[in-house]
Amino acid sequence: MNLTIPTMLTLFRIVLIPVLVVVFYLPYGWTNIAAAAIFIFGAMTDWLDGWIARRYGMYSAFGAFLDPVADKLTVAFALLLVVERHDTPWMALLSAVIIGREITISALREWMAQMGAHGLVKVAGLGKLKTIVQMTAISCLLFEENLLGLPVFRIGEWLLAIAAALTLWSGFDYLHAAWPTMRRKG
Repeated sequence: MNLTIPTMLTLFRIVLIPVLVVVFYLPYGWTNIAAAAIFIFGAMTDWLDGWIARRYGMYSAFGAFLDPVADKLTVAFALLLVVERHDTPWMALLSAVIIGREITISALREWMAQMGAHGLVKVAGLGKLKTIVQMTAISCLLFEENLLGLPVFRIGEWLLAIAAALTLWSGFDYLHAAWPTMRRKG
């Protein structure tokens, strides 16, 4: 296996997950800021690894597999941390929608690939918008504090609700695209 720079960045993003968890639970007043910074840094490396792969043609099958896994792990762990600290039914529901959709679409993609129809279920513009809103929301929720008079946590809650709605919409789009294959018998 040839490790490309994008794949190394993706692996680094996975290594950041336990760092995020440890920093989140440190008994200091600044850990929320550090946790948000770690999450944002991970999101930036996600963008960077994709840009490098496209710009320099550094694609690999392993990287194509690992990148969405790293994304889903990062989002799931960050949402679990947020729900643990802010254990409201609203936060749990929004997080469950997002994590549930990620698991469902991952399973759908794998099944479609086995059916020879993997090209029907691709990331679309709506999915990219969902990701941007979701990453911004989680960053705000991890940060928690007001900034320049802005209620950052409240903004994060609203953005997470928007991300959950976009998650459902894009999930429906994926299922709609896959439906003809899913209906086939045998």
